[in-house]
Amino acid sequence: QVPLVESGGGLVQAGGSLRLSCAASGRTSSSYGMGWFRQAPGKEREFVAAIRWSVVSPYYADSVKGRFTISGDGPRNAVYLQMNLLKPVDTAVYYCADKLQGSSILEYPADYDQWGQGSQVTVVS
Repeated sequence: QVPLVESGGGLVQAGGSLRLSCAASGRTSSSYGMGWFRQAPGKEREFVAAIRWSVVSPYYADSVKGRFTISGDGPRNAVYLQMNLLKPVDTAVYYCADKLQGSSILEYPADYDQWGQGSQVTVVS
């Protein structure tokens, strides 16, 4: 399997913006869809956003709607997460994920086949 490589993240003040990128470079076939999850210390990994390449229809967790935007390039197996109006509660390690084949609602970690290495996002007030 071609690994997912993430970039972006960092430290930002509340109200600021960050952009995360994730790509499976070298893969020649498109996957079913990709998503983003996050995990704060002591908490379970939670869904943030996902996109299915067949319909290019993004959907989001309620906690990030209106602030985060997922986009990507299916044939290039790349996905991005633009995060605006960041809040301290958004602080977490963010993971991209890839569903290679089949179909799924893409809202649960078990729906995915591959994961990125994780990117720390820290929002300070």
